Amino acid sequence: MTRHIAVVAGESSGDLLASRLLSGLRPQLPDANMHGIGGTRMAEHGFVSDYPMETLSVRGLFEVLLHYAEIKSVQTRLIRQLLLERPEVFIGVDAPDFNFTVERRLKEAGIPTVHFIGPSIWAWRGGRIKKIIESVNHMLVIFPFETEIYQAAHIPVTYVGHPLAEVLPLEPDMLRARQELGLPLDATVITMMPGSRLSEINHHTEAFIGAAKILARRDPSLRFIVPMVGSRQRNAYIQRVIEARLMDVPVLLIDGRSHTAITAANCVLVASGTATLEVALLKKPMVIAYKQMWATWQIMRRMAYQPWVGLPNILAGEFLVPEFLQNAATPTALADALWKQLHDDKLVARLKQRFLEMHHSLLRDSARESAEAILRVINR
Repeated sequence: MTRHIAVVAGESSGDLLASRLLSGLRPQLPDANMHGIGGTRMAEHGFVSDYPMETLSVRGLFEVLLHYAEIKSVQTRLIRQLLLERPEVFIGVDAPDFNFTVERRLKEAGIPTVHFIGPSIWAWRGGRIKKIIESVNHMLVIFPFETEIYQAAHIPVTYVGHPLAEVLPLEPDMLRARQELGLPLDATVITMMPGSRLSEINHHTEAFIGAAKILARRDPSLRFIVPMVGSRQRNAYIQRVIEARLMDVPVLLIDGRSHTAITAANCVLVASGTATLEVALLKKPMVIAYKQMWATWQIMRRMAYQPWVGLPNILAGEFLVPEFLQNAATPTALADALWKQLHDDKLVARLKQRFLEMHHSLLRDSARESAEAILRVINR
């Protein structure tokens, strides 16, 4: 009899995190049919995606509304499929608005549910804890301070560490990364990461490339690289650059290899999200920016509990690196902040030390920890 494990990850960062989980679970369940929604990294562990992951890669309240019919259709079909199949466990990886609905329906039907990566209820929308109680049998969390939140709500929880802390080296090799990308070893390199979602690329590209244009005027020897997670993202980026008439900026576009692109950089301009933690764990100075639809921004800024949006700043409890949100994320502001990081050696050394300490605090054997927790849920 075939064993079924269902997993849903909604974007590239979730694909990376889920792949780490599957790397620990697959040896324990070598013949299991692992399927649902995921990306290429999950596929490396024998995972089959029943629907394109890009369908769920939409961020923002109003942006989701624009794609609601398509997302809801996938969700309805997936729930129907899983209720018939009755997998031994359903694992929702991030994508809480999508996954909690699936998890609630499955939990009501007696199918065990695990949610990997707790939503940021410590940052905003704390009322979601009620939905988690209804939907989730067991939480897997990646930040140590999260366990108290779920224990207080009587939700079984396991701190598994952050998978990225294991995947990324404590001491990144900049010279090797530059060799892989064909960059001069003595160049000054800025990596720009406007986001993995199409909506993020549309909102950020003009400001990011505008900042690059200002910096290139100040120092024509600067090199700029932009990693893209897929062809749709690449095409959206190129289209946005053409519309903004910024084709004259010397930018190297590369497919994937975001970690190599970060490692090769002197500093990074990055859209807020999981990528900011990747940059921190690779010990790079960064400037964080984020822009959304105006209406989404007006709602979300009133719901925030903390003054920071970037994960490195949240973990540090201070503005360790600068953040520029919405109208503040102008090309000039971004360029000035990056310029400072390129020329302040003491600042760079201090950030590197703080990021190293952060790395150690998040380091666990997440593959083993998460696999053991999921097997306990199955066996229970």
